[in-house]
Amino acid sequence: QMQLVESGGGLVQAGGSLKLSCAASGRTFGSTAVGWFRRAPGKERNFVAGINWNGRNTYYADYANGRFTISRDNAKSTSYLQMNSLKPEDTAVYYCAADRRAFREVVPTTPADFGSWGQGTQVTVSS
Repeated sequence: QMQLVESGGGLVQAGGSLKLSCAASGRTFGSTAVGWFRRAPGKERNFVAGINWNGRNTYYADYANGRFTISRDNAKSTSYLQMNSLKPEDTAVYYCAADRRAFREVVPTTPADFGSWGQGTQVTVSS
């Protein structure tokens, strides 16, 4: 099973930016889609953004579209989530996850599609 470690979270003012990283261990990273999810206090875990195995396809939740950008560097076994124009409602623990299947062209968006999860990184946006 792939090990994933998120980093880059922190406290930022509304309107600011953060770039999250998801570092993976294991040789299969380059063949699996990656998803970013978030869980706000008292709320369910929600899909944020996903990228397929080769980076050619991405998909965003409506609230992330236009503000967040997902990317990956398979040579570094790392995925990134660039978050701009952050709002207080973006406050949450952000998790990255790796697809259960290899070489899926369509970006998966449901938690059940992902077999490996990181421990999460806290993002707090102050107003």
